[in-house]
Amino acid sequence: MIKCLIIDDEPLAVVQLEKYVERVPFMECVASCTSATEALDVLSRGNVDVMFVDINMPDIDGVQLVRSLSNPPMVVFTTAYSEYALDGFRVNAVDYLLKPIGFDDFLKAANKVHDMYTLRNASVSLREADESVAAGGENGDSLFVKSDYRILRVPVNSIVYVESMSEYVRIFVDGQTKPIISLLSMKKIEEALPADCFMRVHRSYVVNLNKIKEVSKMRIIYDGDVYVPIGDMYKDTFFEYIDRHFVGKNR
Repeated sequence: MIKCLIIDDEPLAVVQLEKYVERVPFMECVASCTSATEALDVLSRGNVDVMFVDINMPDIDGVQLVRSLSNPPMVVFTTAYSEYALDGFRVNAVDYLLKPIGFDDFLKAANKVHDMYTLRNASVSLREADESVAAGGENGDSLFVKSDYRILRVPVNSIVYVESMSEYVRIFVDGQTKPIISLLSMKKIEEALPADCFMRVHRSYVVNLNKIKEVSKMRIIYDGDVYVPIGDMYKDTFFEYIDRHFVGKNR
């Protein structure tokens, strides 16, 4: 059972999330708090696997709370303001939920938490995981990665982007609705990908340059509302690439 902590300064929002957690068979709510101070007390006692935390709270906001923790549990941010979504990426949040939160969206986030919880508790060490990625094919046109207890062959040119979630990665592949999740360091998979096609654009993201469809407001846009943020540390290198391939005088 995945143990959840709910943190929101709005009592009605807390009640709603408690009801949603009750409807998910693999989750239980161990505590609810209306401030970061209360939450710190709960977290100091351990026994929390994931925290659903509001970003916009008085005194200490949700992002500050998470950054203050030396070993935070998994995090799902909730917010009424879509512009705060990028803050979630900066602290490796599992997901973020935009208020008003529907149960369908909550369930999607809960399933992501479940996938990561399963990986974290799998009997595979980080060393074994780092050794589980290898180039395949005569031209290195595929990767073999370990996911759960399987070894999967992933064609390199089918990879859209890779997202780092601390000690594991999510590999998003063309034609698949769910990412491949592997207990693997970003450094290891970045080294295995061809540098002429893949680029680190954020501390949590490596993208396939050939799959980019649109760039807007420091974000790489994919189908629908899927996007990858461009980090400040990586923007110069990325836009140098764009300039080299830009047709026209100004972009």
